[in-house]
Amino acid sequence: MKTEIERKFLVINNKYKELAEGTFYHQGYLNWQKERIVRVRKINDKGFLTVKGITMGATRLEYEYEIPVNDANDLLNEICEKPTIRKYRFKIPFAGLIWEVDEFLDDNRGLIVAEIELEYEKQTFNKPDWIGDEVTYDHRYFNSNLIKNPINTW
Repeated sequence: MKTEIERKFLVINNKYKELAEGTFYHQGYLNWQKERIVRVRKINDKGFLTVKGITMGATRLEYEYEIPVNDANDLLNEICEKPTIRKYRFKIPFAGLIWEVDEFLDDNRGLIVAEIELEYEKQTFNKPDWIGDEVTYDHRYFNSNLIKNPINTW
């Protein structure tokens, strides 16, 4: 059983852009009930299907499978709920962990969120100086919720 333990933070400046190059991500959702989320994602020339369970604290079950990129394109264009999420992701090593910074586009333009995956919920870690307030427990910042309620409506 795979679990994801993730903490999420707002980003307060653009220093992260000096540390990594962004990769374009396109993702959409086939299901986004709080008990289960099914996501389709395209990164460069690869496709992925991800199933996530209900979030309890900062932890949830997560299963991810690579799928043919043409299938990912078809699912994103024809079946996923609209709108979809488009963003650039920057992966930045810092103090022994990898921070993933998402710079959102479209109706979520201006939102920049950093995530860090941990081995256990109470794990301590150092934060780079470009990390701001924690939003782990604010469900508005879940990607699946940003489709239904983008920041341009807040």
